[in-house]
Amino acid sequence: MALQKRIRCMVMRAGTSKGVYLLENDLPQDPAEREQVILKIFGSPDPRQIDGLGGADPLTSKVAIIGPPSVEGADVDYTFGQVEIHEAKVHFNGNCGNISAGVGPFAILMGLVKAREPVTTVRVYNTNSRKILVEEVPMEDGEPAVYGDFAIPGVPGTGAEIRIDFSQTVGSITGKLLPTGNPVDEVDVPGYGVIRMSFVDMANPLVFVRAKDLGLTGTETPAEVDENPETLKMLEACRAAAAVKLGFAQKAEDVKTPLPLLAFVGPPADYVDFTTGKTVKAEEMDFTARLMFMGIMHKTYAGTGSICTAAAAKIPGTLVFQQVENAREKTVMRIGHPAGAMPVNTLADYDGDNVVFRNVGNSRDRKSTRLNSSHLSRSR
Repeated sequence: MALQKRIRCMVMRAGTSKGVYLLENDLPQDPAEREQVILKIFGSPDPRQIDGLGGADPLTSKVAIIGPPSVEGADVDYTFGQVEIHEAKVHFNGNCGNISAGVGPFAILMGLVKAREPVTTVRVYNTNSRKILVEEVPMEDGEPAVYGDFAIPGVPGTGAEIRIDFSQTVGSITGKLLPTGNPVDEVDVPGYGVIRMSFVDMANPLVFVRAKDLGLTGTETPAEVDENPETLKMLEACRAAAAVKLGFAQKAEDVKTPLPLLAFVGPPADYVDFTTGKTVKAEEMDFTARLMFMGIMHKTYAGTGSICTAAAAKIPGTLVFQQVENAREKTVMRIGHPAGAMPVNTLADYDGDNVVFRNVGNSRDRKSTRLNSSHLSRSR
């Protein structure tokens, strides 16, 4: 019987996601072998991921690989992977803002970055986007703080606030803030006609559509969308057409990447937080947004998605900008998502309709649930 191989890992909730954090040097160098190891750690493919650390949900099936810096000015390298649940596949073609929030604390705890009181700044090079994120990690007794009064809609309780600046992530995948050069494009979606879309790329590329153009309100709950096959089909058709427009695939049926993410937006409105049953008031937000992620609706809002969405709200002419009153003057954009309103810092300068971002960032918290070894094989 083969002995088990042990790999150090930390399971950490970061923002509204949960991931497995690994050290790059503990993994195989061969990409194919590395992917197989990660799949074993998560227990994929399996709808329950019962034989691994995945939580049978896209928001809990995420991996972060941390290693020494490969570029000047960075403290660590960070590679994000979205682990498929039903397929033997790990996607490395985008980043996750929530999982990013755990990179700084992990790097400090593992001795990759020297701890400094009261706040340790960690410059993180995200290899997926080839961009640098700047994280401010609060410290307590020489370690990243866990407890605090910072709250995130969709996460129970409170924690220590971690600030992340994504302003250096313009053109994360496409190389341009506006990949098509236009704030709005008309895209032919097979079976649904021409749909107006806005393409924006900061932190991750997103495509935005107006909820009303799809017969939606922008206040839908995850269940209302996920349990409606026709709605899911329509939204994926829009996303696939957007991917073709960006050159990510030649034909809609060939789209295999989770990118671009798709969000549908609307004006501020009252709706019920599906996690608490409480009413989220229109005055608590600047617009409503619902994000599609891995074929279903995100139960809150992705970290990188919030960055790109807030940036889109500051760019004159985009469909998101059109939902916001006095968008140019706002330094914080409040995104109304299924579990509440999320604030995102948006400091920008204008030269006519051209915008230069000085700071686009949000705050997340984190909580590690274990520091142990992952077994890659088990006796039966």
